Amino acid sequence: MSHPGSKERQLLRAYGDRRDDGIIQLSFTLPVMASEKAKEAAKVYCQKLGLTDVKVAAVERAADQYTFFVVYARSPVVLDYGEIDVPEIVIKKLGFGELNKLIEEKIARRVVVFGACTGTDTHTVGIDAILNMKGFAGDYGLERYPWFEAFNLGSQVPNAELIRRAKEKNADAILVSQVVTQRDVHKENARSFVEEAKKAGVHGKMTLLFGGPRVDHKLAVELGFDAGFGPGTKPSDVANFVVHQVLQRLGKEAKGTHFEGEPHV
Repeated sequence: MSHPGSKERQLLRAYGDRRDDGIIQLSFTLPVMASEKAKEAAKVYCQKLGLTDVKVAAVERAADQYTFFVVYARSPVVLDYGEIDVPEIVIKKLGFGELNKLIEEKIARRVVVFGACTGTDTHTVGIDAILNMKGFAGDYGLERYPWFEAFNLGSQVPNAELIRRAKEKNADAILVSQVVTQRDVHKENARSFVEEAKKAGVHGKMTLLFGGPRVDHKLAVELGFDAGFGPGTKPSDVANFVVHQVLQRLGKEAKGTHFEGEPHV
């Protein structure tokens, strides 16, 4: 029986063939040639992770002296879903026409946004999907919004250069995209960007956004950004977030107001 004020526990285990059987699927690569010994090594590796009933389902040569494995195994892990605390998305967001009208009526100028894939990262697919006219999945990019002025600087842009260009135009927001994530290079570059933003005096004055395939809101905030957008983010999500951030900075909207598609703390 739960006590007044206490949260009800929601215990979860992984679902494989049936509820609560704890079966998970994982894949990984080991730096060895494909062989029966390599297959056994993959099994032992999983057992050392605390997994049981290990079954190596696939063994494929990945490259010279490298083998890729797909494994099914049983995990003893049980977690309380009620204790999970992460940003969530709430409330209806505004559509293309509604958002443009809101900017026109309450901000009365174009919202200025700069974006780039910074550091050594050469991939522009993420920043292009958000900023370019075409957008993503039928959702218009910020360049398509008449009340946005969007600047896409492309890839391999130094953090200091992106900040300098945004500062010259008195931008409302800066979007940093990071696609390459090996060895957490995206985190290192994100920290460097935040440090540059502080040096330039724009941290806390412009809305700083971080996006990429291994980015979420919680990580972005921990690194010093105002928000993070991961896989599946639509341009309208970013557009809504930026507009409401501008309105809140102007004192024309209550702080903490959130719309669907926006990260929520």
